[in-house]
Amino acid sequence: MPEAPDTVPEFPMPRDARCPFDPPPALKALQEEAPLTKVRLWDGSEPWLVTRYADQRALLGDPRVSADTDSPGYPTKASPEGGEGKLSFIMMDDPEHARLRRMVTAPFAIKRVEAMRPAVQRIVDSLIDDMLAGPQPVDLVEAFALPLPSLVICELLGVPYADHEFFQENTKTMVRRTATPEQRGAAVREVAGYLAGVIGKRIAEPQDDLLSSIAGRVTAGELTHQEATEMALLLLIAGHETTANMIALGTLALLQNPDQLALLRDTDDPKLVSSAVEELLRYLHITHLGRRRAVTEDIEIGGQVIKAGDGIIMVNEIGNRDAEVFPDPDRLDLRRDARRHVAFGFGVHQCLGQPLARMELQVVYGTLYRRIPTLKAACAIEDVKFKNDAFVYGVHELPVAW
Repeated sequence: MPEAPDTVPEFPMPRDARCPFDPPPALKALQEEAPLTKVRLWDGSEPWLVTRYADQRALLGDPRVSADTDSPGYPTKASPEGGEGKLSFIMMDDPEHARLRRMVTAPFAIKRVEAMRPAVQRIVDSLIDDMLAGPQPVDLVEAFALPLPSLVICELLGVPYADHEFFQENTKTMVRRTATPEQRGAAVREVAGYLAGVIGKRIAEPQDDLLSSIAGRVTAGELTHQEATEMALLLLIAGHETTANMIALGTLALLQNPDQLALLRDTDDPKLVSSAVEELLRYLHITHLGRRRAVTEDIEIGGQVIKAGDGIIMVNEIGNRDAEVFPDPDRLDLRRDARRHVAFGFGVHQCLGQPLARMELQVVYGTLYRRIPTLKAACAIEDVKFKNDAFVYGVHELPVAW
C-alpha cells in the first residue's frame, strides 16, 4: 500500500537553532527508525531519502544510479528559486562524464597540488597580515574565507595577477547572498567571457597552467571553445563557496570547542593538522541538501526495492554522523580517524578537487590559529546568521577579534 500523504516528511528538514553544527533532528530519527524512506520536495515529488552511511556508499558506487539531471525521476532542485544547474561534467554519466573529467584530472593530482602548497601558504599569510594590520572586529568571511579560494583558483588556472581584482570582484558577486539574480547572472557572464578570452590567448600562446591545458583540448578538437569555457567556469565555482564556508564554519566550530582549538593552535605536527581537517569535514556539512541521483534499474538495498525512475537523495551530513561507523558521532574529536567520511562523495563522481580542498584547509587550519592565538568570536553564537536555506551551508558573517 502507498503511504498516506500526511506520513511523508518534507525535505529539507529544519535544523535545531540551538545546535547549528548538527544535522536536523528529524534526520537522526529517520536514520535510526526508517533509514530509507520517501520524502516530499517543494514541488510535490517524492524521492527516497538515504540516511545510513553504508547505503549511501553502496548507491554512490552503483552504476545503476545516474547523476544526469535529465534522467527520469531525478529529484528537482532544492527550491523554486535556486539550484545547482547543469555544471559541465559533474551532472553527466559515463562515458561522457569520464571523458571530460579525465581532461582536468592531472592538475588535481596530489603531487601537483602539493607543489602549490608554498603558494597557498603565501596567500594565507598575506591575508592574515592584512587582517592584523586592520581594524577590529573584522568579518572573517569577507576578509579571509571568501578571498582565499578565489586567489588559489587564480593561481591554479593561471589568471594573470593584474586581473585578480576583476576576478575577485565578480566572484564575490557570484556568491554574495545580497546579490540579485540579475547581478549574479551578469557576474557569471563577465567571468565566462573573461575565461573564454584567456583560453583564446592560451590557444595561441600556451603556458604552464590549467587554462593552457584546457585550451590544448580545444586545439586538439576534443572540446569546443564553449565547452572549454564551461569547464573552466565549473572549476572556478565548484570549489569556491564550499571551501570558503568550510573555513568560516570550521573556525566557529573550533571556537565553540576550545579544547579542540587548542590542539591546532599549539601544534606544528602536519599529521594532527591533516586529521583535524578530516574530522571537521566529517563533523560539519557544507553540502547539506544531499547528493541527488536517479535510479535507472531496480535496486534492492536496505530491505527495500528502489524502482527504476525513482529519485534518491543521499544526505552526507547524516551519513557522516552514523554511529555504526563513527562512534560518538556528535562529538568533535580532531584526533579521530575520520578519513572514511563522505563529505566529498564516493565512487566515480567523488569530488575532483578534494586534494586541493584538503591542502587549502590544512594550510588554513594549521596557520590561522597559530598566527592569531587569541582569535575569538566578536559576537554571541546566537547572533550568527547561518545559511539554512542556501545550497551551501555556512555562516553569512563571522565577526572576530583578538
